[in-house]
Amino acid sequence: MKILKIRICLLGILVFLVGNVFNAQSQVESVSNENEYYVAAYIWPSCHDDPLANKKLWPDGTGEWEVIKKGNPRYDGHYQPRLPLWGYELDNDPKVVERWIDVAFDHGVNVFVYDWYWYEEGPYLESALNDGFLKAENNHKMKFYIMWANHDVKRNYWNYHLYGGDDSILWDAKVDWKNYQIIVDRIINQYFKKPNYLKINGEPVFSVFSIDKLMESFGGSAVETRKALDYFRDEVKKAGFPGLHIQWNQGGGSLMSDERANQFRKNVDTMGFNSVAMYNMGGMAEDYLVYGTNSIKIREQMNEILDVPVFPCVSVGWDDTPRFPAKLKNSTVNYHNTPTSFATLLSKAKEYADKHPEQPKLITINAWNEWVEGSYLLPDMLYGFEYLEAVKDVFIDKKYDRY
Repeated sequence: MKILKIRICLLGILVFLVGNVFNAQSQVESVSNENEYYVAAYIWPSCHDDPLANKKLWPDGTGEWEVIKKGNPRYDGHYQPRLPLWGYELDNDPKVVERWIDVAFDHGVNVFVYDWYWYEEGPYLESALNDGFLKAENNHKMKFYIMWANHDVKRNYWNYHLYGGDDSILWDAKVDWKNYQIIVDRIINQYFKKPNYLKINGEPVFSVFSIDKLMESFGGSAVETRKALDYFRDEVKKAGFPGLHIQWNQGGGSLMSDERANQFRKNVDTMGFNSVAMYNMGGMAEDYLVYGTNSIKIREQMNEILDVPVFPCVSVGWDDTPRFPAKLKNSTVNYHNTPTSFATLLSKAKEYADKHPEQPKLITINAWNEWVEGSYLLPDMLYGFEYLEAVKDVFIDKKYDRY
């Protein structure tokens, strides 16, 4: 009897301890979910040997590295060409992406947003996602989603070394109905069904970069474009999802006149977009501090005029001179452009997210690897890991929340 009592007592203690552990875990999960931020870095998937790109743009087999390596200084102190710390790695190599995922996750980036294209009735630059990210053994650590980035491409835009002054259209971004249906089916089955595809309230997030070209695909009409997007929504529901979260991606931008702002809101409402994000933060200026201040004003204006969530974006910088032989200093962000300045803008974006508890805490960063536009988190020979450390300071160590 005494042994039985001891066993019952021990069992009671064990149940108590286990219960406390589960309670503690549930509290941690509750806190983690309540304070969770989606810190999403855009991936420009140009640095691999894509068949169409090899044929039309970058024949040496390394994708846009071919152009990035040829960046040249245009003024005193101009950092060109950009020098990646880890060398000219191919973005469709799963081993490369495994390191990306580890370093991103360790520094607070937990979502990759892949630019995705459809030209000449087929996918373009898709291997970075299909063969790089999706074949990385640790990709379960990261969420991802698609930004359909179709825009018109002039021949000399992505490789003026090859085409010189030829600025005729290489690819028109419009798609016909047949191709649109193929795209919808492909994205649902290849991507939305992945367990780590980013979903808001169970709905896969799908971002669209060039709304004007999307509308051109459907006769330039917001009403007809809404019908096309509703078709996408219906197909997503047929696939078993509660719906589709369609995100308007504004690209860059500037403050809008009242007329433009009213039209913007009307288009968002008519086409039924669920949120608005930006690819770069908008308001570009040579002074990064002015650039950042402009971007906050733009974000505030959009938030004021729209009834859907506006997600903040922070850019690392801007210098796309490797693509354009005539661009000079005033076309770049060239001073006060430091990891510390970037961190302060990130803290402002986080503050904005905290002030909008009714919407997911999604913050986008331009970009993970926009080497050709001078906006990247990946370590380089100038700042090392400092831009990644800036993200960690804000979102993991929360240095900017201390006071």
